[in-house]
Amino acid sequence: MRRLPERYPLTALPSGLAEGNSYYQDLGAGSFRSTIHAQGAWNEHEQHMAPAAGLLAHALELHAPRPELRMARISYEILGLIHAGDCQVEVSTLRPGRTIELVQAELSANGRTAIRATAWRILTSDTSAVAAVEDPAMPAPADCEPFDVTSIWPGGFIASLEIRVAEGHRPGAGKVWLRTSHPLTDRGDASDVARLVGLVDTANGIASRVPPGKDSYAFPNVDLQIHMHRQPAGEWLGLDNRVSFGGDGIGLTSTILHDQQGPFGRAEQILTLRQT
Repeated sequence: MRRLPERYPLTALPSGLAEGNSYYQDLGAGSFRSTIHAQGAWNEHEQHMAPAAGLLAHALELHAPRPELRMARISYEILGLIHAGDCQVEVSTLRPGRTIELVQAELSANGRTAIRATAWRILTSDTSAVAAVEDPAMPAPADCEPFDVTSIWPGGFIASLEIRVAEGHRPGAGKVWLRTSHPLTDRGDASDVARLVGLVDTANGIASRVPPGKDSYAFPNVDLQIHMHRQPAGEWLGLDNRVSFGGDGIGLTSTILHDQQGPFGRAEQILTLRQT
């Protein structure tokens, strides 16, 4: 079980982690080693879900690629703590098809499966004549203020991010832009889609309804669902975020996803909410 965040130091590299500027070192044959930049916020010896989600999206894109199809939905199930250090990624096709197919990737660490991701890949076609989006655009990154999220959350991954916050940000709702200068792997071959997907899980912490810590609440997400009506591009990810807490120990973080061209999809995260 994940515990509450603590301000653990980042001066010493935890045992078993790779060194370098990337989030992961590619060891070949589906094996990877996480670096300090992938370190989680709940435990110093775990990976953050965000870069791990990006790594699985990268693996899904490389699996039997078909240029006429693109990923439209990725569904992640978080099966437990994602141990830092060495991990293995296995990818398979669950449902082949000419115009629609379902593919799966699993990340295993410390002898067990930690994340299972499934993705629908759908045939693309020219529908520009009827293209339309109802979600409002966010203020541009240049119109937002720097935001030091390390004052709220610890960990190497959080420290690796540049974050800007829009006016009106408050507990339970907010708009932020984020980007990173760190490549997903040391090969530097990840697409914009994989890199941006590798930032989405931060949505659960950028406008928390309550501060994480002792004498408060823990609210880790158990899943991450990403739907993309358009393929995103660029280095900035925008999160237009709302957080709801139910009265029976379950919460929901809902986010409209943006790149600098505008909204491109949505993310949902179900939360297990418990008092500390």
